[in-house]
Amino acid sequence: MDTGPWNSSSSKIKSRSPFQVRPFRTKNSQENLDRFIPNRSAMDFGYAHYMLTEGNKKGREKENGVVTSPSREAYQKHLAEAFNMNRTRILAFKNKPPTPVELIPKCILSPPPPSKSSKPRRHIPQSSERTLDAPDILDDFYLNLLDWGSGNVLSIALGNTVYLWNADDSSTSELVTVDEEDGPVTSVAWAPDGRHLAIGLNNFHVQLWDSHSSRMVRTLRGGHQARVGSLCWNNHILTTGGMDGRIVNNDVRVRSHIVESYRGHQQEVCGLKWSPSGQQLASGGNDNVIHIWDRASASSNSATRWLHRFEEHRAAVKALAWCPFQANLLASGGGGGDHCIKFWNAHTGVCLNSVNTGSQVCSLLWNKNERELLSSHGFTQNQLTLWKYPSMLKMGELKGHTSRVLYMTQSPDGCTVASAAGDETLRFWNVFGTPQASKPAPKANTITEPFAHVNRIR
Repeated sequence: MDTGPWNSSSSKIKSRSPFQVRPFRTKNSQENLDRFIPNRSAMDFGYAHYMLTEGNKKGREKENGVVTSPSREAYQKHLAEAFNMNRTRILAFKNKPPTPVELIPKCILSPPPPSKSSKPRRHIPQSSERTLDAPDILDDFYLNLLDWGSGNVLSIALGNTVYLWNADDSSTSELVTVDEEDGPVTSVAWAPDGRHLAIGLNNFHVQLWDSHSSRMVRTLRGGHQARVGSLCWNNHILTTGGMDGRIVNNDVRVRSHIVESYRGHQQEVCGLKWSPSGQQLASGGNDNVIHIWDRASASSNSATRWLHRFEEHRAAVKALAWCPFQANLLASGGGGGDHCIKFWNAHTGVCLNSVNTGSQVCSLLWNKNERELLSSHGFTQNQLTLWKYPSMLKMGELKGHTSRVLYMTQSPDGCTVASAAGDETLRFWNVFGTPQASKPAPKANTITEPFAHVNRIR
């Protein structure tokens, strides 16, 4: 028996053929069954089906005079056309993919960019832009020794002397020095015309001065029996508050100048402010009380009764400020035993809010252009604090004074604030920003003409 050829073919069987059928694998096989291996026989069956179907078709074509013979190349071409495999990019999208839907919009995750119309945040300088000496200024919480008039001239009382500082050219002049028996000067207040200045004295009197001619035009007597520490103008009415607890309305146009007298405070009146409408007067005293007086209900030479009486403060109330953008809103500040800024509805008499500042509140000023309030303080930081209204969030603290900031006033354009303290310095702060557009100076109102009559009254 010839075994050579068998041995040879047997050895060939052991070698793997391209078309060799893989032996069946049982479930216990350890080979990885996740891998897909294409079966060539499936392609052969497809080719056989193609031959049968296309062969019949080609036979029918022969009847029409066309003789063709299907081949494997034709089958592969047919297969490529069926699966659209003649494209160069197999995985390319036929159309642009749809825009994905955002589960969380980007506008929520990140704030939108600021619009061109939004106002940029204002820079608040932390230091004063100018500092002047104020020697001999009285360190007295109950006095009012600083005022900035509509003529852009600032007046300050230093001991027995009143000085004028012109903000236009930074020039300084002395208006008056009172005698020792009459002084010291206890209060100053500019009339609405920006020319005439009222000066309260320790001798119970009030003097009216013409700043242009440096001449005293009148002395108001008989209204008080103690020093006059607070003054406030309402057109041609000069309201004075004294240590005797009295509040007097003086009509500077007539010889008998006392036209109303308000009684309600038991101690010194240290704060006076007329509302922008000129119909209500707010007064604060060393008795920790605030009164709201109604001008319309006042009668000549009568002890008019107050409209509202507020007793919530626990210390003297000197700081008073009427809101320029919300009628009937009054802000008040308490002294060393209180530390609070309170807001009042002067129409209903309701306290709207109270904020503890942590220190003595000496003065309050509203920003005329924004919803902001500035307060000046005493121990321990002796700072000016800018608040956002109505949230009362601190926007900034201005430091520089080394003693309590007792006096504070505002420039006519409402942007610059001047403060004076017991450290004998006068500081200017650009805290309220720069005006957007310069406005023409208002014309002198009817008070100029009444002062012409004042010059003839002796």
